[in-house]
This record gives sequence, C-alpha cells and structure tokens, in this order.
Amino acid sequence: MSQALEEHTEELLSAARTATGDELRSLTYFTEEMVEQLYLRSDLSRTADLVGFAESERHGFHAQSLYANTQLGDYFFTVRVFENGYLTRVIANGHGVWVTTDSMEIDRFEELASALAEILRSFDPV
Repeated sequence: MSQALEEHTEELLSAARTATGDELRSLTYFTEEMVEQLYLRSDLSRTADLVGFAESERHGFHAQSLYANTQLGDYFFTVRVFENGYLTRVIANGHGVWVTTDSMEIDRFEELASALAEILRSFDPV
C-alpha cells in the first residue's frame, strides 16, 4: 500500500462508515493499475474476486469522459443493485473506491458518494 493511500485509508473508512453505519460491508480502493481492499466486515468471506470487480469498475474511468458535456451534467457516482446488497462506485482525481453495503435508504448513497469523492480529490492516485 502506498504512503498516500495509507494516510487516507482511515479517512475513507470513516466517511464510508459515517454514511452507511452498520450496513457497510466492504470498502475497496482502485486505480487503473492496482486494487486494494481497505475494509471487509468480519461476518463476510474473503472470497470475492477483487481483480474481476476492479476490471468492471475501471470502466468508470472511461464513462466519465463519455458522459462529459452531456445534457445530464457531470457524472457523480454509480450504484449497482444486487440480491444481497448494493455496490457504490465513486471515481475522482484518477482513482476510485467501491463500497458494498446492505440495503439502505437512497439518500444515504448520495451522502456516501459525496464524502468519498471529496477525499479522493484531496490526494493523488497511488
């Protein structure tokens, strides 16, 4: 783990936990080149294919440019809905995080994404 990421891990985790509470399942940081799981709730198994998830979530780097200058406005974040929870992807400043959660109210996803994007903008990718 890079020093920059190490310095911001607690900040990212705190923001995610504040927005999601006990519904937080996992927090994973990624760039075009690497992926690092920063948190996994103790009742969950470490069997997720992080590399596979990262490949999918890296498409968000390209989506930002595809959605630029559209009538929709700026791209902020993505929420994916699954049978057992949600995945929220936030990308800013050339790096991103995805957060998995149990079910939550929709306004909490906006709060989560906003807080994480602010932190990602505050430091350079690893």
